[in-house]
Amino acid sequence: MLKLDITKQAAKFFRSLPAKQYRQVFNKIPALMEDPEPPDSSPLIGYPYRRADIGEYRIIYRVEEDCLKVALVGKRNDDEVYRQLKSH
Repeated sequence: MLKLDITKQAAKFFRSLPAKQYRQVFNKIPALMEDPEPPDSSPLIGYPYRRADIGEYRIIYRVEEDCLKVALVGKRNDDEVYRQLKSH
């Protein structure tokens, strides 16, 4: 299983989520650690990241060696997550 590394920005977003959405998003993380390329994820063109959608939220992540690095978590239908990604 991969190790987990979450950026401060992603952790801050996690803490702002209501309890139900927090559980939904947070429960996806162990699944990504087991299988970082599940069928419901896709690579981001032009970036070394993948995205996984969970309900109305999106996790932006990548695998480096033996570590799952969660870069961002954001609203699924909001372009803000991609604007933030450009600054990573």
